[in-house]
Formats: sequence, structure tokens, C-alpha cells
Amino acid sequence: MATPRDRARSVRAADLRWRGALAVLEEMRRAPGVTRAAVARSLGLSTGSATEITSRLRDLALLAETPAAATTRGRPTSVLTPHPDGPLVIAVDLRQEDWRCAVASLDGEPGIAETGTHRSRAPEQVIDTVAGAVRRLHDRHGHRVRAISVAVAATVQHGKVVQSAVLGWDAVDLAALTNDPRTPLLIGNDATLAGLAEARQGAVAGAASVLHITVEVGVGGTLVVGGRPMHGATGAGGEFGHLPFGDPGLRCPCGARGCWDLTVDGRAIARHLGEPPPRDPRTYAEQVLARVPADPAARAAVGRTAAGLAHGVAGLINALDPAVVTLGGLAQALRAAAEPEFTAALTGGLMRFRRPHPPPVLPAALGRDGALRGAVVAALDHVLTEEGLAAWAALRSSRSPA
Repeated sequence: MATPRDRARSVRAADLRWRGALAVLEEMRRAPGVTRAAVARSLGLSTGSATEITSRLRDLALLAETPAAATTRGRPTSVLTPHPDGPLVIAVDLRQEDWRCAVASLDGEPGIAETGTHRSRAPEQVIDTVAGAVRRLHDRHGHRVRAISVAVAATVQHGKVVQSAVLGWDAVDLAALTNDPRTPLLIGNDATLAGLAEARQGAVAGAASVLHITVEVGVGGTLVVGGRPMHGATGAGGEFGHLPFGDPGLRCPCGARGCWDLTVDGRAIARHLGEPPPRDPRTYAEQVLARVPADPAARAAVGRTAAGLAHGVAGLINALDPAVVTLGGLAQALRAAAEPEFTAALTGGLMRFRRPHPPPVLPAALGRDGALRGAVVAALDHVLTEEGLAAWAALRSSRSPA
């Protein structure tokens, strides 16, 4: 009979076994197309250890190896890629006007499978439509689907949608997006997930702390520290658009007054132009931005909106002290169209000691794919754990012929 010490030793051995495997898979995910030799160098593995780990991962259908192109007379090596029969995740990007559904393997590269435009924003209709797309993908790929991850334009608390000002939703249950209760359903705010993707895959990958700000309908974002978003006590952190940086005379659809949301998007531009609130603030803002070079009124309205954006960014820099700031969505377009107003408001809003060396403010690298890619990152973070690999190995074993 095994003693407690024997069992503890066995657990430690299993942990070490999976840790080496996870390290190799993370390198493949971090640098798609990486060679086995480069992975060995990066992780400090001997040739024998690298060969043993990759062989084991190949047997578990977690990675595949193909010969790398010869560049020197040295020993040939292999390129590591996701196994064609390996784990997959489904990612959903649920936006104000439309939705997208993608599938990704362990390299984290999403392949768009289905898209659609909301015929109605009624939650039951949106959820039913998107659930159909997810169900078709799940049926197609079966047991290989290890998680479903949703980026939604909504406030998410304890993993559930509690409110969406842009979609006109209060609390909405997204559980219908999975037809298999054994498949984890992960739900995250779209701006938070876009910031996660920028910090892990974008131009600022590896920065100690990244403040990501994005403008779509309103403004959102997150602070990512050490590659992890700061979600807050209940997961609802990062609702930057509802900071009281705006006009207290304006009531936000969220129910609060003076929200920053109302000063940074197409609604603000329309107000400055004396026009009615647009049904689709993002498209409206894009149309006005296109008129800026030839239309002084559009230029002035965009300048005021860019200044409102920069004023809030300065406040967040003062409060959160990030190493770098990234601007996504329309935020960078507003800055580019009214650089003097943006820079003046940002500088004027910074505390004096920060002005000589403010954090760089850079364009986001992933564009409108940021939230979708962030959903994939979150899903793979859930799958690529010791527990996740052990579950996959057990599944492979149970499906193997006796």
C-alpha cells in the first residue's frame, strides 16, 4: 500500500511532468513557428529533455513537429505547431452592432468561422443566434473543444453579464451559449480582453504594466499587470467609461450622471455639432472623422472630443502609474485627427512631476481583433494548466482503443 509520502512524491512528479510540457506549449503559443532548438535554448533544456517533452506532447496530440528549413550545417531541428487533432477553443466577440465566432488551436490564432449583424438587440434573439453558431462549431469539433470564451460589450461581474449600456441590457444569462455543461464558459468584458491581448501579444507585450484604453460606444479598458488584468473584487473592474470625468448634467444609459463615456465617442461629437444622438455612435464618429480635413466644424467637434478623451487618460495615468498606455478602437483615430488638442489636454492633466517623463501613449496593435484575440488568450489560459493537460490526457486515454 502506498504511504502518504509515496503519494506526495507521485503528485510532485506529476506536477513536474506537466510543468515542463506547459513551458514548451507556452513557448509555441508565444512565438508561433518556433523551432524545438529555440524552445530548448529559451527554457534552458538539454537536447534530450526537449526531445522527450516534445515527443510526449506529440503522443498526446498537443503539438506536431515539422522539419525546420535548414539555415546552417548544424543539427537539423523541428518547428513546433499545434497538433491537427489537438485541443481547440471557441471565441465569441459580441459587439454593439454585430458578432463574430472563431476557433483557435493552441497557438492562439483565431480563425473566423461565422459572423452576423444583430437584427434586434433583444437579448433572447442575440443569444439564440450566437448560440446556434457556437453549437454548430461544437458539433463539428466535438471533444476537441475545451472552452468557450465570450468577449461582450457589457459589465461582467462574477463571470456574468450584469449590465450593458451599449446593448440596452440589464442582467442577462449567457449560459445558453454552451450546449455542454462540461465545457467551461468564460465571459469577459470586451475592452478588458482587448487590453489583455495587447499586453500579451501586441506591440507592448512584456511590459510590466499596461493601461489599455479603447473607444467604441463609450470608453473602456483595463490595467494589465504582469500579463493579468486587474479585475477588481468582483470582476467588474475597468469600467473607466463610468468615471465622473464628464458633464454632471448628462445622464448616462448606465444610470449614473457625468460619465466619461458621454464625452469621448460619436454621441459627444454629435452634441458638439448640434446634431441629434446617433443610433450607431461608432459609425457616426467614423463618418465625421473622415470629414475633418475639409470641414472646420467637424475639426472643432473632434478636437473637443479628443481633449475630453485625453483629460481622462491623464487622470488614469495619475491614479494607476502604468509603464505604457495603448489606445484602441476610435481612441487612436481621435488622437490622430486632433493631436494638438489631445496633447495639450493630456499634458495639462498630468501631475507636474510626471510631465518630463510621461508613459508612452501608443496605438494598439491588434485593431478591432483585440477583444476576440483576448477571448482566445483567456480560454487558453484556462486550458493550458496542469489540470487542463491532465484532463486532456485522460480524455485521450479513454478514447484510445483498448
